Amino acid sequence: MTAEATRASGLERLERFSASAGGRYAESRNFDFGPDRRANVSMLSPYLRHRLVLEQEVLETVLSRHSYDDANKFIQEVFWRAYFKGWLEQRRGVWEDYRDSVSQLLRSFDTEPALLQRYETAVEGRTGIECFDAWVTELVSSGYLHNHARMWFASIWVYTLGLPWQLGADFFYRHLVDGDPASNTLSWRWVCGLHTKGKTYLARASNIARFTDNRFDPAGQLAGSAPPLTDTREYPIQPLPEADTLERGEHFGLLITEEDGYPESLIADEAPVAVLGAVATRLRSPLPIGDAARRFAAEAMDDAVARTTQRYAIEGEWSDADDWGALLIEWARRQQIPTIVTAYVPAGPVRDLLDGVETTLARDGVRLLQLRRDYDTAAWAHARQGYFKMKEKIPTILEGIGMVAERLSPHSRSVRRSRDH
Repeated sequence: MTAEATRASGLERLERFSASAGGRYAESRNFDFGPDRRANVSMLSPYLRHRLVLEQEVLETVLSRHSYDDANKFIQEVFWRAYFKGWLEQRRGVWEDYRDSVSQLLRSFDTEPALLQRYETAVEGRTGIECFDAWVTELVSSGYLHNHARMWFASIWVYTLGLPWQLGADFFYRHLVDGDPASNTLSWRWVCGLHTKGKTYLARASNIARFTDNRFDPAGQLAGSAPPLTDTREYPIQPLPEADTLERGEHFGLLITEEDGYPESLIADEAPVAVLGAVATRLRSPLPIGDAARRFAAEAMDDAVARTTQRYAIEGEWSDADDWGALLIEWARRQQIPTIVTAYVPAGPVRDLLDGVETTLARDGVRLLQLRRDYDTAAWAHARQGYFKMKEKIPTILEGIGMVAERLSPHSRSVRRSRDH
């Protein structure tokens, strides 16, 4: 995927795509026509993942051009992201176990050469399954795969190649420019029957042929069944923490992470005294991170720091240091900052870093505030069970954050009322 990792570029892409977000998108979204034919999908995911463009902005733009019913399929896809983030945020043990499993599996290569050989055959695109090998090449070179191809890929990885799902999720997370801890981890678990217990996804040759416009037809090469994987671990729901608030007139520094590249929309007219960007892309995996993913994250940080420093006419810098404790304390001392403000960081490597430094900062007299967006608070409250429970509440969520009530069709409003009462 070749695109500028800037907010301006994301907004331009949104403007170009929004006219097609209705019936045209619903009819063609499942087709993977190849890297050079992506007009049927929005290609907004890298901008949403780094929050150079906000989900609420996307929804408002689309609903200014289409009714809720006409754009329903696209709206549902946007809310999948919120669902996965909210679900994982309330079950962080899933993330922790995934990370531990990746590390253990990589260590096992020393004693399981057959597993290592099968893994290398897969990630080097040498399986002999033409579609799979082509997707490996596309992913590594561009940092992107069509969503349908991601599902086929994961199914083939697990059920045809017999490889651990965690290593496949790690391979995606290392290379995807829109690689997201929640969406990536939970999508792989869904394919395996771990997220929705017992429900798996089987890649079928006929389905691949149809939805790749006959570019590929792996007849006779794929597994014929997809038995669900099992996991005896339980992950009880943890309550969402209270959102922090920033007092008017507070003296603070703004920390920008790769989780949210539009923080000025959170602090509005409360001007920081300095800006620090901190990138943790290389902590996605113990293995090297793909060039496209690293480049997009770095360029997104460049854009976010430049934008905020220009708006508030203050000093800005960014770092990719691993020791965030030392980084933040040195910065806070140098800028004489008693409070560091950042956008709320959900489960993932960046959150792991912040959890590890909050106590260190407090000992140095520095307070860390994480400001959560209203969209997240409203949507995550409905991410406790399956996605379809959230889907039923989408009109309610939209109205609850003051959005586009007038664009909901009479049918949508009547359905919402009947379910709410």
